[in-house]
Amino acid sequence: MDRYLDDFTIGERFESRSITVSAEEIVAFARQFDPQYYHLNPTAALSSAFGGLIASGFHTLCLTMRLFFDLDLWPKAIVASPGMEAIQWIKPLRPGDTIRSEAEILDVRASRSKPDRGLVTTSHKTWNQSRDLILSARCLHMLRRRDVMD
Repeated sequence: MDRYLDDFTIGERFESRSITVSAEEIVAFARQFDPQYYHLNPTAALSSAFGGLIASGFHTLCLTMRLFFDLDLWPKAIVASPGMEAIQWIKPLRPGDTIRSEAEILDVRASRSKPDRGLVTTSHKTWNQSRDLILSARCLHMLRRRDVMD
C-alpha cells in the first residue's frame, strides 16, 4: 500500500496481524529499558500487585506501534510522528499472550503553512487473545500529500 494524506478518510480502520509474546522477550526488553522486578523476575513478580511477570507498558506500546507500522500504509508518505497522547495501559501484557492491534483514522488535516503535508490522527487499541483491551493511545502522523507530490 502506498497511501498519502489525501488517501485517508475519517473512520477508516486497519487491523494488524497477531503476535505472541514470550517471557524471554518481556525480560529482555525490561533489562534494557524498564528494569523493575515485576518485568524481570518471574518469582519475585508473584508477590507484586500483578501476581506474576508482566511486560513493561513501554514494551506493549512498542509492540503496538510495530504491529501498526507492519501494515506498511505509507512507506513513501511518512515524514515524522510529532507526538502521542492519551496513552492508557489498561491491562497488563503477560507471557504467552497473543495480541493484535487496530488503528482508526480520527482526523485528517492538511497543513496551512506547509501545503505539501498534513497530519493524520489515529486511535490505536490493542487486545489480548481474550479480547481484553490492554492498551489505548492516540498518535499524530505527519504525511506528505499526494496531490502535491504527483
